[in-house]
Amino acid sequence: MVKKEFTYYGRKLEELQTMSLQELAAILPARARRCIRRGFTPAQKAFLKRIEKKNNVKTQCRDMVILPVMVGKTVRIHTGKEYFTVMITEEMIGHYIGEFSMTRKKVQHSAPGIGATKSSASISVR
Repeated sequence: MVKKEFTYYGRKLEELQTMSLQELAAILPARARRCIRRGFTPAQKAFLKRIEKKNNVKTQCRDMVILPVMVGKTVRIHTGKEYFTVMITEEMIGHYIGEFSMTRKKVQHSAPGIGATKSSASISVR
């Protein structure tokens, strides 16, 4: 079975990595394009510098657009309580980093409480 080569709007990963930010912005979705055209915040600029130098980077900058430069790197994204490790792949280009680390846990219910059913009315509160 032959693995299909990754392309993003008809361009290979190598082409995407050599593009300037303005050329890349032209092919990204509207929200990511707007973020790049308005310019990065100081926190986003610092994150870009760190990720170019190191592989495993901690960040609280969940609103950063994933760029081709980041592909293959490992990022530890803050969820509000802990850092969640994410390996960035080609398919993630154009998405935001925060999309890949959920901040809410799935609800896990235990036993029903008082007042939940008709039979629980007869149970003493003590």
